[in-house]
Amino acid sequence: MQKAKVYFTDFHVPYGGDPLPEKLAKLIKKSGFEKLDLKDKFVAIKMHFGEKGNLAFLRPNYAKVVVDMVKNTGGKPFLTDCNTLYVGTRKNALEHLDTAYENGINPFCTGCQTLIADGLRGNDEALLPIPNGELVKEAKVGKALADADVIISLTHFKGHEMAGFGGAIKNIGMGGESRAGKMDQHSNGKVQADQGKCVGCGRCVAICAQDAPSITNKKSHIDQSKCVGCGRCLATCPTDAIAPVSWDAGAVFNRKMAEYAAAIVAGSHSSMSV
Repeated sequence: MQKAKVYFTDFHVPYGGDPLPEKLAKLIKKSGFEKLDLKDKFVAIKMHFGEKGNLAFLRPNYAKVVVDMVKNTGGKPFLTDCNTLYVGTRKNALEHLDTAYENGINPFCTGCQTLIADGLRGNDEALLPIPNGELVKEAKVGKALADADVIISLTHFKGHEMAGFGGAIKNIGMGGESRAGKMDQHSNGKVQADQGKCVGCGRCVAICAQDAPSITNKKSHIDQSKCVGCGRCLATCPTDAIAPVSWDAGAVFNRKMAEYAAAIVAGSHSSMSV
């Protein structure tokens, strides 16, 4: 496989120099963007819309740069993301869109429509074969993402409880999947609570969307039949009492995520990462 070319720039904006959005536009042009055939094609720009109240997402100004470039080449762009497994404001399409709009990911700021790829409840999916998949044979992908002619991954760099960090592969390999697809990838990451370390604070109970943890005699107990392995409780536990049942869960998770990303890339007519 041929190695991808990577183009980068810094965030310095000297007096009279190019502003950051213009720097992004130049990077995209340098990558060969204008050679893509986008005329009359649906172009999915996959990005993270951010949770309510945080700033861990790309500003809509950057999205508008990509949107305008797609439009200038005759494409039909839309911004998209899929619903989450965990408790928050992105677990169904209505709350997800409200959050996106509050964070500036809306037609007025970006110049295009915003779609939740896996629908109202997170179960609107397409099944894509995974080429040479070793752990997973079929990916459960958000339908709107699978239906797009071209996919552009507009990615922010972040830390992650299971993956270590998130980038271009996680943006589409995890972020582009339906809720069932996310559960499929997390299924090896089931956790348990160390009774000696647990102080019974209940943070794991509050953060879990599956009602897996419960507090009995001031100790957390996690129902393995309900746990989906999302890892949210790992991050919120103040005493590190929660740990994976299987310590190779992180490695398996990353391999599954890579295979899911491969399915999306193979299934699209064209794709690129920004």
